[in-house]
Amino acid sequence: MSCAYSEICGGCTLRDKEVAEYRHLKEEKVKKLLSALEVEELNFAPPIFIADGTRRRAAFAFSYQNGRLTMGFNENRSSNLVDVKDCPLLTPRLNANLTNIRRMVEEICTVTYQIKKGRRTFERSVTSGDVLVCDALNGIDVVLEYDGPLDLSHRIILFELGQSMPDIIRVSQRRGPQEVVQPVLEKSRPYVRIGKYDIQIPAGTFLQPSAEGEAVLTSLVSKYMQGYEGRIIDLFCGVGTFSYVLAENVKNKIFAVDSSPGLLNGFRETINRNMIPNITVIERNLFKYPLDQNDLRGFGAVVFDPPRAGAAAQVQKIAAMPAADKPERIIAVSCNPQTFLSDAGQLLKGGYILNEVTMVDQFVYSEHCELVALFTKKG
Repeated sequence: MSCAYSEICGGCTLRDKEVAEYRHLKEEKVKKLLSALEVEELNFAPPIFIADGTRRRAAFAFSYQNGRLTMGFNENRSSNLVDVKDCPLLTPRLNANLTNIRRMVEEICTVTYQIKKGRRTFERSVTSGDVLVCDALNGIDVVLEYDGPLDLSHRIILFELGQSMPDIIRVSQRRGPQEVVQPVLEKSRPYVRIGKYDIQIPAGTFLQPSAEGEAVLTSLVSKYMQGYEGRIIDLFCGVGTFSYVLAENVKNKIFAVDSSPGLLNGFRETINRNMIPNITVIERNLFKYPLDQNDLRGFGAVVFDPPRAGAAAQVQKIAAMPAADKPERIIAVSCNPQTFLSDAGQLLKGGYILNEVTMVDQFVYSEHCELVALFTKKG
């Protein structure tokens, strides 16, 4: 699919390639990277390519200067903003509502609010920030992120505009990525479907970029878990994507671990609402406090899906476990092949075999891709 911004926008650096050439280049690049692993023969499964126009989640930056709004993505290798009116990566419903979302941002930027410093009062206005959008199954979730209070005038604008836009079902604001989200309007709670469960999502939460990509990843984890039933630990679980699917087998007992209270609170709510008896949620920072052999003893299977930085500290703990206590199988999901290479190397040195790795291309026309791999214990 062609794009008017492809020569300047930094999001789709490979969009100028024909589909067959693009896919071949991406597959060969990953194969070349993985050739550094010390394995006799790499079992590289047929890659899975997600279609264009399926991305349900995006973060736009915006700037308002001299009465003009610029909202979009950064130029390639630059901090300059490309003013994006539509994007072929996005779902049709997101593209159809970009005009509405831009209007919300512009209206917010055109009004002033007052702040007090000591005895003095100053007028300020919003001049920059980000907009996080998510196309849930029942409508669009919008979070405006800017360093300013949620003023009454802002609330009125967002509420009235949101009410007039049928596809937008929730609007919120926060002052920064780590700040508390302030709700403004919620017509209904946005939800997605994972496995057989409807999952209500917190505002601004992390999800896989596309529902299609998520379905592929969960199907691969289920495939690599075939033949095993029992205690499973899901590390860096996030919203519980893999836990939900694995819990469909009632003979499995899932322990899901992550560090984000916001994500885990939503996860617990969904577990309780759906009355899922075989998932236990644990809050823990696995970068600072990775699980050791005492924590992991008795688990036959591990799933881990870390951020782009990888899971070095946690993988080292697993690799160092006594052979008798090591989990029989490990399923690694990675959005960064470079850090996957490091994590996989640690597991190979720690007594594991790399059975198969599958490339999933859900970062369409970019340099990035996802990997899902199965490791099993030697002997």
